[in-house]
Amino acid sequence: MKKIFGNTNGLKAAQIRTLENLYHFKTPPELIASPQMIDQICGLSHETNRQVGILIHRTGRVTAVIIGDHKGIMIPDTSEYKTPPGRLKGLRCVHTHMKNEPLSHDDLTDLTLLRLDLMAAVTLTPDGKPDQLHMAHILPNPSEKHYYQVHPPAAPDGMDIQCADLIKSIESELLKISALYDVETGVERAILISVTTAPKFKAEASLRELDQLARSCGIHVIETLIQHRKELDSRFLMGKGKLGDLTLLAMQKGTSLIIFDQELNPSQIRSITDKIDLKVIDRTQLILDIFAQRAQSREGKLQVELAQLKYLLPRLITKNTAMSRLTGGIGGRGPGETKLEINRRRAHERIAKIEKELENVKKQRRVQKSKRDKKGLPVISIIGYTNAGKSTLLNTLTKSDVLAEDRLFATLDPSSRRIRFPKETEVIITDTVGFIRDLPRELKVAFRATLEELESADLLIHVIDASNPDHPSQVESVNKILEELELHRIQCIKAVNKIDQVDPESLGLILASTGGIPISANDARTLFPLIDQMERLIEPSAGLAVHPDNQY
Repeated sequence: MKKIFGNTNGLKAAQIRTLENLYHFKTPPELIASPQMIDQICGLSHETNRQVGILIHRTGRVTAVIIGDHKGIMIPDTSEYKTPPGRLKGLRCVHTHMKNEPLSHDDLTDLTLLRLDLMAAVTLTPDGKPDQLHMAHILPNPSEKHYYQVHPPAAPDGMDIQCADLIKSIESELLKISALYDVETGVERAILISVTTAPKFKAEASLRELDQLARSCGIHVIETLIQHRKELDSRFLMGKGKLGDLTLLAMQKGTSLIIFDQELNPSQIRSITDKIDLKVIDRTQLILDIFAQRAQSREGKLQVELAQLKYLLPRLITKNTAMSRLTGGIGGRGPGETKLEINRRRAHERIAKIEKELENVKKQRRVQKSKRDKKGLPVISIIGYTNAGKSTLLNTLTKSDVLAEDRLFATLDPSSRRIRFPKETEVIITDTVGFIRDLPRELKVAFRATLEELESADLLIHVIDASNPDHPSQVESVNKILEELELHRIQCIKAVNKIDQVDPESLGLILASTGGIPISANDARTLFPLIDQMERLIEPSAGLAVHPDNQY
């Protein structure tokens, strides 16, 4: 028995059989729908006073029969029909309208959101016969106002429009356009979007950072968009119409991924992914994915897995299209597909196990700290916004080779080295994970053990990226995190880095506003003022032990 989608309550057995028989019809490639099929759905609509619809595959077979109410129909889940970049769904929708009305706004929205081949509506005569055919399709080269073309109403015998050729020509144009944005096979192509009520300059700064995060994750960014709203939509974040425009833009530019700068709650992810056939993730998922790529130590991997499971737990309530698009690739590394599909009970068990293991890590850290305390070695911790140059500074100070790259979160696992200053003062210097504004709360909890290392620091070096135009907000974000961790009482030196990339006038303003020491982390000659200040501040607590390694 073929499934009838929609509300079948109150239908007679004969009417249900007629609906089921629609699955036996086949449409020739040149027609929108066969005349017999149109007669059947119009007759049923007249009989039941409900809209009746069918989804037709390009092969001509019927894939879904839908019955709605007198106002509309609800198209069922079509996620099994994949839509690669530059292509349409491979399905067209033909349904009835009870009144003499054109395609509705909902019809055109479904056309764009679901990337259907065609959307058609047939109006009825008073006696239930087909009256007029209304049809629309997506435009390969959209105008400023519309992403679709609505054809003038035609008689029902106007079904012969060489449908297969029309769809083929639309896709051919779409493929030509998407080829302009083609990148390496297997690389995710993304549109970044911020839907915000914040001032324009703040939204732009946040979106620039999202762009850096995406590129750091190996994503090819096709376009960035900002939508300002007086109030965010609780269901879709953005308006449903704008969501349709975004879908069409993604299709025309060969995009496989949409990344929102705002964190989406579980219901928003479900609502959005139920409407559009694209992978959708938010800023939090992107950061979690970067951490999953970069974690090298067992501790780091445990922390990332814990953060991902806590983020995904509310989204494991039901198996839906949103969850299926979270598995694998960007936004789905770490726990892996099998863990994304486990039930809530097993997820809680895994979280409890990881938390227990991380508690053991804390104990080990306390033992290590007590050993350091016995030796009387001061600890200096390098902190700062991600990609500010912390690892580079550690490498230059200690002549080591910790991974340092010009990308966000290049290093995740903390590193510690011993150094000896010119006055024979020996210290331990550590590099910590980079901070970022609006650090996901799941990561804050998961990396608590790592961040608690800062509590044992005698001195903090706050590295500031002078070359970044957003450095004031970055400094503010770091200070906020230090306050949250109750570390703002530890004495701190501000090191204004990358002075070689800033003009003298701008540098003077930055130094005046931050009170920092100017350095270039990869040039040892610029570090002497910083070293003098470090040694002066830790000297009262410094031991007199001499160690042959890493004498500066």
